[in-house]
Amino acid sequence: TVTSVIAPDGGGRWIEYAGGYSDMLAQRGGTRLDDRKARAKADAGDAPTIKAEPAAAKGPAKKLSFKQKFALDSLPKKIEAVTASISRLENNIADPAYYERDPASFQKTIAALDKERATLAALEEEWLELEMLREEMEG
Repeated sequence: TVTSVIAPDGGGRWIEYAGGYSDMLAQRGGTRLDDRKARAKADAGDAPTIKAEPAAAKGPAKKLSFKQKFALDSLPKKIEAVTASISRLENNIADPAYYERDPASFQKTIAALDKERATLAALEEEWLELEMLREEMEG
């Protein structure tokens, strides 16, 4: 089975993603092809479009919202719980006789492990974004 994928991220950078190709796409949030298609659709309009000017340019927010603070406080606990779940699932599949005893359960465990890894990546990404936002606001 595939444990990681190394993919180019532009600008000469390569990033290792946990899981297979579809996991990499989920973690990266789509493909560059999707981005190009979206831009092509936006540029496809022949008629010139008139865009309204924003009423007032808002400065950056001064502090995190309650929802963001709550998420920033609760995400480490969620990440810890998912990490423990991943560890438990990995211990289950580490048994060499597990597949021979119950192949269906083994496949379910693998699927659950993939799901937990994707969940962990999403939680870590959300935490990182909130932490960067918090640091930016604190100066």
